Amino acid sequence: MSNIVVLGVQWGDEGKGKIVDLLTEDADVVARYQGGHNAGHTVMVRNKQFILHLIPSGILHKGKKCIIGNGVVIHPRALIDEIEGLKKRRVTVGRNLFISGRAHVIMPYHTLLDGKHEEARGSQKIGTTGRGIGPAYVDKMSRTGFRMIDLLDSSSFKAKLKANLEDINFLLEKKYRQKKISANRIYNQYMKFADYLGPFVTDTVVLTNDLIDKGRNVLFEGAQGTLLDIDHGTYPFVTSSSASAGGVCTGLGVSPAKVDGIIGVMKAYTTRVGEGPFPTELQNSLGEELRARGGEYGATTGRARRCGWLDLVSLKHAIRINGFTGIALTKLDVLDGLDKLKVCTSYTYKDPANSCGCSKKGKPCKVTDMPQTVKVLDECEPVYKELDGWHKSTKGATKMKDLPKQARAYMDYISEALNVDIDLISTGQKRDEIIFVNRPFKKAKKKK
Repeated sequence: MSNIVVLGVQWGDEGKGKIVDLLTEDADVVARYQGGHNAGHTVMVRNKQFILHLIPSGILHKGKKCIIGNGVVIHPRALIDEIEGLKKRRVTVGRNLFISGRAHVIMPYHTLLDGKHEEARGSQKIGTTGRGIGPAYVDKMSRTGFRMIDLLDSSSFKAKLKANLEDINFLLEKKYRQKKISANRIYNQYMKFADYLGPFVTDTVVLTNDLIDKGRNVLFEGAQGTLLDIDHGTYPFVTSSSASAGGVCTGLGVSPAKVDGIIGVMKAYTTRVGEGPFPTELQNSLGEELRARGGEYGATTGRARRCGWLDLVSLKHAIRINGFTGIALTKLDVLDGLDKLKVCTSYTYKDPANSCGCSKKGKPCKVTDMPQTVKVLDECEPVYKELDGWHKSTKGATKMKDLPKQARAYMDYISEALNVDIDLISTGQKRDEIIFVNRPFKKAKKKK
C-alpha cells in the first residue's frame, strides 16, 4: 500500500491530468482535494480528448474509486453537466464517484459577485476565471456558505438562503445597481441539483481513511499549481485554496503520516495564465512559438498562456514547501529544435529603499529565494544559465536512450539543481508518449 500526491510545481497547467491518468493504473482510488471547476485536466485516451474539471481523472479507468473531497468547491450544474458529458461518451459514472458532504457549494450569486468584483478592480484585476470560486471560499471562511450535505435538508437550506440573500441583495442593489436575486428561483433550481447529486454524497473522510487502512493505493490529485497557492503563491494573483501538498490533509481529512510520496508536475519551460508577475516571460516571437507548439491555451477558459524559460528560483520555493519525492517533467518535446535553452538561476533586484534588508543600499542585489511580495518579484530581473538545445525529435520517446544527449543533459541539470529525481518524462499528449524512470507507487513502497 502506498499513497501518492500529484500536484503542480508552477502556475498550473503543467499537464497533471495525463500524469494522474497514467499513475491511476497503479492506484485503487483517486481523490481530489481542492479547487473548483476553474481547473481543467486534459487527458488523451485512444486519440480521444477528455477535459475534466471537477471529477478526478481516475474516472476514465474501470474499477477505480473517485473522490471529490471537502476542500473542493462545487458548482452543481457544472458537475452534473460533466457527469452527463462523460456518460454520453460511454464513461461509467455511478457507484465509482463519491462527493464529500462537507464540500462547499458555489451559488449563483458567487458567480455574479466574482465578475462584479473583478470588473471593479479595473487595472488592478487579478485574472479570476469569473466562475464564483473565490466568493464561495470567502463564504466558507466567513461561515455563511452552503455544503453539499445542506442541499439534502430542504427546509434548513431555504431558511439559510433567505438569510444570506438579505446581505447579498443589499450589496447587489446598492453597490452594483443590480436587480435582487429570487430566493425561490435558486431554491427550486438547487433542489433539482440535490435530487441528482444526493446519491453521490457521503462522508469522504471516513471513506478515504477506511480505504487507506484497508491497504488500497490512493492517488491524491491537486488542481492549479503551487505558485497559485493562497498562502505560498504570488499573492494576490493566486487561487483561493491550498494548492500545495498541505491541502491534502485539510482537503480530504487525511493525516500527513499517511502520505508516502509527493510527485511534482512541471513543464520543461514555464507558463502562467492571467495576471501577475512572471520574471522569465518571453514577450517576443519565441514566446509566441512556444505557445503555438505547446498548445498553450487554458482547458477551461481557452485563455492564452504566457510562456517563458524555466525558473529555478520559483521551483526551489515549490520544492521547499511540498517536499517532492519525484518530478514528472512534461512537454519536453516542445523544446525540440531550439539551438540554445536558458534556465533562470537567480534574480537581480535593485531596491532604492533598501527594503530587502541587504547591505547594498540601492545597488543591485542577488535574489535566490522567492520574494514575499509581487511588487519585488515584478521588479526582479532573471539571471540565466545557457544550455545547449537539441535538433533530434523527442516526440513520442519511451526510453531514455531515445533522447538526444543534450536533452538528457538539460534534465540532469534540472534534477541536480533542484536535488530531486525526475521519475517521469512526458514526450507528447498521448498516454503512451511517456518515459518511466521510476514508478512512483513502487518507489514509495520500497522506502517504507
